[in-house]
Amino acid sequence: MKTQSSIRWLTFIVLIIGAGTVFKLSSLKDAFYIPMQTFMGLTNTQIGVALSVYGIVQTIGNFASIYIADRFSKRILIPLSLVCVGIVGIYISTFPSYYGILVAWGLLSLFGEVVYWPVLLKAVRLLGDSTQQGRLFGFLEAGRGVVDTIVAFSALGLFVFMGKGENGLKSAILFYSLCVIVAGVLAYFMLEDDEIRTTDEEGHMISRNQVAWNGVKQAVKTPEIWVVSLAIFTIYSVYCGLTYFIPFLKEIYGMPVALVGAYGIINQYTLKFVGGPIGGYLADQSFHSSTRYLRFALILASASILIFVFMPHQTLNIYFGMSLTLGFAALVFTMRATFFAPVDEIQIPREISGAAMSIACIFGYSPQLFCFALYGYLIDSFPGIRGYQIVFSIMGGFALAGVIVTTYLLKIIQRKKEMAV
Repeated sequence: MKTQSSIRWLTFIVLIIGAGTVFKLSSLKDAFYIPMQTFMGLTNTQIGVALSVYGIVQTIGNFASIYIADRFSKRILIPLSLVCVGIVGIYISTFPSYYGILVAWGLLSLFGEVVYWPVLLKAVRLLGDSTQQGRLFGFLEAGRGVVDTIVAFSALGLFVFMGKGENGLKSAILFYSLCVIVAGVLAYFMLEDDEIRTTDEEGHMISRNQVAWNGVKQAVKTPEIWVVSLAIFTIYSVYCGLTYFIPFLKEIYGMPVALVGAYGIINQYTLKFVGGPIGGYLADQSFHSSTRYLRFALILASASILIFVFMPHQTLNIYFGMSLTLGFAALVFTMRATFFAPVDEIQIPREISGAAMSIACIFGYSPQLFCFALYGYLIDSFPGIRGYQIVFSIMGGFALAGVIVTTYLLKIIQRKKEMAV
């Protein structure tokens, strides 16, 4: 039992290391938004479009993930995807043209979101039973936050050391690339192969392809998965708006450039290891349901962001503004940490975990198709505080929609429990 527990924790740690490095390049904007504009010549809209291309590839590609995630072993898919992400990062460090940037972000999505992420989520779900899902996903998010913060601050330090110029940004990108390649090599040697069932319900031998396709069909025909996906969709739409706290504080509050990178790292990475454990603990121990906790957090998020819209920001202190935005971001990260946990609450068979997680990713993450481009366009089109007020109001609208969806999901879960009695 101790040996099995040790193996399970070792697997979890390896998964966390990969999860904390794989998205550094695709999320380059988090710590280097202004340097990307300065040295790569990108506007708010162009950065948003690159992220939308990322979302398009992710959404379309996740249809293939429904099959891939249960067909091939994590020991193959996880290392392969991590190394490929690193290679794409090396290309980005050459500062390609705008169209080259679009291609690069499309490839980062292919390897990071399509090949890697659903397999990771499947692997995490299978590490524990239904009473541990909130904590498992919460500690995954927390672990990612620790790795995220260490790697991102190291890259930011390298950027400063190299003179805060073009060479500094290139060095930071190459550092991210090296980290994710090392994580891929580590995963290859440390992860075990999956055990894939090759018999049907009647005991007849079937191919791995048939096993995967059977799982795809079963998952697609399960309506509860689609409702969970919609709940994730609303939360992720709110999450996308956190990026724009960075230019908001710089333009409206006059945040010094020296604080921009540090704030971006805290806003996008450090809060993960605050929000992750808190969200997981509250979901499992206080609310005894991830879905019930998500509904509560969405109510709180919708109220707080809509109040935030009408505050007199031009007269407030910069540190007060930073505290307000970081507090809201922390709340969002408690939801991000647990928004896949309801997959277990709706009693999805564990052998189709990969297909279920892929479907959840398809629609859950689809706001990337339009949110970044929309938010960036609104900020560029409505100068000053007006554009940000519109963006934050839209975020509040998505949070309210999430309250409705999670309320409906709770009714589905209760109905399933009553039928099981």
